[in-house]
Amino acid sequence: MWNERPQEKAFSSLREKSLREPPVQPALIEAVQRNSIGQDLGFQPGDKLLSINGIQPRDLIDYKYLIAEEQLELEVLDDDDKLHKIQLDKNLDDDLGLVFKEVLFDGLKQCNNHCSFCFIDQQPKGHRNTLYLKDDDYRMSFLYGSYLTLTNLRQKDWQRIEHQRLSPLFVSVHSTDSSLRAKLLKNSRAALIMQQIKWFSERKLQLHAQIVVCPDLNDSENLEKTLNDLYLYAQGDWPTVLSAAVVPVGLTRFRPSDDSLKPVDKECAKKVIQLVETLQKTYQSSIGRRFAWLSDEWYLLSHQPLPSRFEYEDLPQEENGVGSIRSFLENMEKATSKLPEKISKKKNCSWVVGKLVETALCPIAERMNQIEGLSLKLFGLKSPYWGKENVVTGLLTGQDIITGLNDKELGEELLLPSIMLKHGEPTFLDDMTVETVEKTLKITIRIISSPDDFVKTLIKD
Repeated sequence: MWNERPQEKAFSSLREKSLREPPVQPALIEAVQRNSIGQDLGFQPGDKLLSINGIQPRDLIDYKYLIAEEQLELEVLDDDDKLHKIQLDKNLDDDLGLVFKEVLFDGLKQCNNHCSFCFIDQQPKGHRNTLYLKDDDYRMSFLYGSYLTLTNLRQKDWQRIEHQRLSPLFVSVHSTDSSLRAKLLKNSRAALIMQQIKWFSERKLQLHAQIVVCPDLNDSENLEKTLNDLYLYAQGDWPTVLSAAVVPVGLTRFRPSDDSLKPVDKECAKKVIQLVETLQKTYQSSIGRRFAWLSDEWYLLSHQPLPSRFEYEDLPQEENGVGSIRSFLENMEKATSKLPEKISKKKNCSWVVGKLVETALCPIAERMNQIEGLSLKLFGLKSPYWGKENVVTGLLTGQDIITGLNDKELGEELLLPSIMLKHGEPTFLDDMTVETVEKTLKITIRIISSPDDFVKTLIKD
């Protein structure tokens, strides 16, 4: 991501903008890496980075660009509000080893659309504030692969994307039909999507596309047209659209009562799979890659086997659920390839996953149960909380776990995938804590972070 050296054009842009934009918050340092330049300079958690060579960074991207100089002058405010000016010489590629509390120093750019299928708007009120943040920030897209719609970019944002070569970005397209996209996003600016993709193409900037399929709205012929329109920008030595992910709309019982959205059912899933797989063959014969992929949910909803790992190629949209289960199964195969015949101390455990993936994970549980002395029960739970029968593991809440397991024999330990929890905290999507679930079910909970962790937990003494 940071391989390109900053161009003078980008630096000129930074210097010009720093003079006329309102000041942003100082970059608050949360940690300093050991044996780093920052540690050598005496940086401490709580210090605030004010400027680099006279420019105040707006976010982590600016920071990375600005420190890619051999000579730096830093302005820092310590925890006692004392100002320090630090000058140093370093190699171009050397990092300072500073970790910031936030990656955006001027705040998150929020979404200005009103999509009926937006998951943020399909949640109950009263939970932690971060659950209601509607991110539509191109910087988060560049840094972490989150999706944006391009509808709320100002002229200076477009200029910055071009000047700093912020590419690839991840874009929620949904439809290339201008009127339909404006209707789906409830925003007239959404109609500009094809002009915006052309803008990326003219500047040799790249993007990954996403299409959330809503039955009877942007499926069937419209989905085919959208994929073919995107495919036109997927050709040549420097394609603009690198991949397109097709995902099913997710609806909860909390969605607005006035919408007309329909959930994806088994028959709809079959039709979408047939359409996309047919297009994949056409694309592959032309450009040597499939270009468009279906998220794993389509196959699970239609009760069809997942494609082979080979068919996902280099997993360009794994974080969007495209091949994530297949990749997990592949990693689980490796982790369970050499299992002991027995364990010295008997274990009786339970493993919780979402109902949608239960069938795919049954063979793993069966394999583990072949180990003498180990008993592992697999529970695929639905979600009364969201009102969903078929739910992915990451959406299960603490209430769902309690409701689904309250009268079950669970053994002495309950294994829960870490994907259910807020990053870095033992809290579910409904704000219930792991401790509360433990006390309610009267069982010890073990958080599992990876296939290797899963196996080690079950076979260790």
